[in-house]
Amino acid sequence: MTASELSRFWQHLQQPVALTEIAILLGCLALAWLIVRLWRGRQGDVRSIWLGHHVIDGAMFPVLSLGLALVAYRLFLGTLPMVVFQVAIPVLTSLAVIRITVKVLRVVFPESRTMRVIERTVSWLAWLAMVLWVTGLLPIVLAGMESVTWKVGGSVINLRDLIEGAITAVLVLILSLSLSSAIESQLLKGATGNLSLRKMAVNAMRSVLLLVGLMLALSTAGIDLTALSVFGGAIGVGLGFGLQKLAANYVSGFVILAERSLRIGDLVKVDNFEGTITDINTRYTVLRAPGGREAIVPNETLITQRVENASLSDRQVSVSTVVQVAYGTDVRALFPELLAAISQVPRVMAEPAPSVLLTNFAADGLELTISFWVRDPELGLGGPRSNVNLAVLDTLNRLGIDIPFPQRVLHHAASSPVRPHEVSSAAP
Repeated sequence: MTASELSRFWQHLQQPVALTEIAILLGCLALAWLIVRLWRGRQGDVRSIWLGHHVIDGAMFPVLSLGLALVAYRLFLGTLPMVVFQVAIPVLTSLAVIRITVKVLRVVFPESRTMRVIERTVSWLAWLAMVLWVTGLLPIVLAGMESVTWKVGGSVINLRDLIEGAITAVLVLILSLSLSSAIESQLLKGATGNLSLRKMAVNAMRSVLLLVGLMLALSTAGIDLTALSVFGGAIGVGLGFGLQKLAANYVSGFVILAERSLRIGDLVKVDNFEGTITDINTRYTVLRAPGGREAIVPNETLITQRVENASLSDRQVSVSTVVQVAYGTDVRALFPELLAAISQVPRVMAEPAPSVLLTNFAADGLELTISFWVRDPELGLGGPRSNVNLAVLDTLNRLGIDIPFPQRVLHHAASSPVRPHEVSSAAP
């Protein structure tokens, strides 16, 4: 707006008809708030991209307000000047773009610092575009951008096309990420036994949507995709040699998810690291040890190396512990006592039943190996082993049976007699 336009706008706000426009605008906002409120009531306590934590902090409120404002603008354009809406619509547009971008990026990349920078950049650009739109400078800026051109191959590209293509690419990618996030939440909702297959479907769907979104963005920007075929083939050959490991990890990730040799929740041991699989991505798999340490294992390692899966066919895991008793102990009478005590320990399975075996005649005592089964190894094996050891110790103390400790017998050789001349020669 020029100075005269700003003056006319201020004069318009002082007229009674401006109150009518403001009332219509407030009605649109109230109706949008009511629709979102009713929708949240039907969905329950949800925190999604569109509904947010509250009524007005999601993406649906500004989008719905913008839609209702556009409808009202079309309906009352012939009867009212609608000057207020000429300012309100750009503001609502900028708010909707910012809210959708921020919500989608925070859901898809919750811990990325780069996404915070992108959020601020999109916010500043959206508000800048709104200011240019309201002040009437946007057509002048766009005309200036069209005058900045350069030649790329046989095509001539101007700055306006480049910026519009970049904006379109960001919007299309955000839409693709939003759609893939919605599909992921639906596919993984209530997933139990087929969680791995659903995870594979989510990863494949996200990759396809991002690829399609990128192609649409490039096409919208005016880039001829057929001209990129030869150049893309040359790049593909070069990248094929340089990214063999990365490609192998991605292919291995889909193979693992497809054949279900490893599943989320399995207890595995890879390269002397034992833990539970908490996530299977397209490039790597995350293992979490009972102590809280996590290992990021490339998927190619899980395909090419030996992996011990303690819960592939079933989740039952055998755990063993060793104890020694003194020689002379009646082990035949001791076995039933130990088995009765072990069977009372929580998380120890009754079938297969625990077992006690005499496995070795050690130097200090009789070595007994106690084995038992646990059906929930993902909760850790240290607790059951400790409880079994305590039950064994209580049983041995109750029966008066000693746990021998290392003993050694030392034999001292007799000292040789001292001759009388040796004593006299040693005297001063």
